[in-house]
Amino acid sequence: MRSTMSIRVFSLFLSLLLFSSPFLQEVVEGTGEAGDLGIVGDDVQDFGSDNFSPAPGIETVCVFPKNPSKVVAAGEESEVLVGMKNDGDSSLNVIAIQASVHLPFDHRYLVQNLSVKAFDNATVPPSAQATFPYIFAVSKFMQPGSFDLVGTIVYEVDQNPYQSTFYNGTIEVTEPCGLLSVESVFLFCLGIAVIGLLGLWIRGQIQNLSKKTKRAPKAKVEVGTATTVASTDEWLEGTAYTQTLSNKSKKKK
Repeated sequence: MRSTMSIRVFSLFLSLLLFSSPFLQEVVEGTGEAGDLGIVGDDVQDFGSDNFSPAPGIETVCVFPKNPSKVVAAGEESEVLVGMKNDGDSSLNVIAIQASVHLPFDHRYLVQNLSVKAFDNATVPPSAQATFPYIFAVSKFMQPGSFDLVGTIVYEVDQNPYQSTFYNGTIEVTEPCGLLSVESVFLFCLGIAVIGLLGLWIRGQIQNLSKKTKRAPKAKVEVGTATTVASTDEWLEGTAYTQTLSNKSKKKK
């Protein structure tokens, strides 16, 4: 019982901290893009306070085309493609797409309201499908970690408002990817350290090899004079040089 009360007190304190933080509350803004769907950029209505039910025969699906792992860098834009299939009897008019970030253990604790993207004259006829892009960015001050992203699309059928949740799952928020992130600096320093150690090891091996070469004794080569003289006498036998030598030896006697 005490552990349950402690968890509730901690959750209440955390929620108050999140709501009071100026960095986690963003004003809902419309997009200023223009296209064939007639995206509205001014006077965008906030649909967060209205909870509509989904219309029968309407199916939604979403894809993160450039981010299948759903890893979102804080402060950077991410894209979601929202697909709608109309199996009803009437056409539907897409009004807006909106999303919000919540704490994973309880969606009652809102972390951030993301931007609302409004549409004008975006109609999906019966037995037809359509895809709508939605670009969002979490606050650059958001701490890294796992959060829940809830995305809904608001539309009208026969002038009655409805909304369908196209995504209700976890996203992983990471630090902004700057020119010198913490991971890149760490990997750079680690690479320099490895290269330095490898250079010291190679230098030590070269020094050991040179010392062994200097310590090796040199073999002394002895020149045999007698053998050289004998071989020379054999080549000069019968020549004038040998006769001269013999005459000199006889005169000495």
